[in-house]
Amino acid sequence: MEMNPDDLFDKLRQEMVAGIVAHAVFASGETGKAALSARVLEVIGQVPRHEFVPAEIQAYAYADTPLPIGFNKTISQPYIVALMTDLLDPRAEDTVLEIGTGLGYQAALLSALVRHVYSVEIIDELARQAKKRLARLGARNIDLRTGNGYYGWPEHAPYDKVIVTAAPELIPPPLLQQLKPGGRMVLPAGLPESQKLLLVEKGGDGRIATREVLRVRFSRLEGTEEALG
Repeated sequence: MEMNPDDLFDKLRQEMVAGIVAHAVFASGETGKAALSARVLEVIGQVPRHEFVPAEIQAYAYADTPLPIGFNKTISQPYIVALMTDLLDPRAEDTVLEIGTGLGYQAALLSALVRHVYSVEIIDELARQAKKRLARLGARNIDLRTGNGYYGWPEHAPYDKVIVTAAPELIPPPLLQQLKPGGRMVLPAGLPESQKLLLVEKGGDGRIATREVLRVRFSRLEGTEEALG
């Protein structure tokens, strides 16, 4: 008997989570993390990733690989999404700033883990599509805007956590300023051939500590050129 699409996607999603768990063990020598948060994995096992990719590639939504979402952008590999979310250490009371909404998958995960998500996307069409997809999911604790993520979203700052899903060469100073003392930021940064995933922690005294976690390859953070004049 043929499996209905929802059951098939559920099965593929659980297999994806099992793959993320195995990948975490495999990468632990580099990341220092052999296990990811059970809370993060539970939410990844619930959010329908296939709703956040173009219809023509839904069949590949649960493969452990980045996928194109249009405009030369991708939805990140599931393991990298899981690792970044875990490193962010999302708490139920947190307010989080996301830079690079894409089609909304990372925002959907965060909405189930934190109090409120503010997400900025530079490409208007992606932001519009993300809004529709998130509304379909019933995620109500997310505000989206179109804009240059380099500058963050100062009106709602400071944030407990900041996550960036495109790579600047250097950490944008406005994002550091909008991070609360005691907060943390997760982002890829560096030149295209030598990007690293970074965990940035801001001490109670405002001092910044940065740790390199893993070599990665992300789309470039657009808008950096205009920000730097």
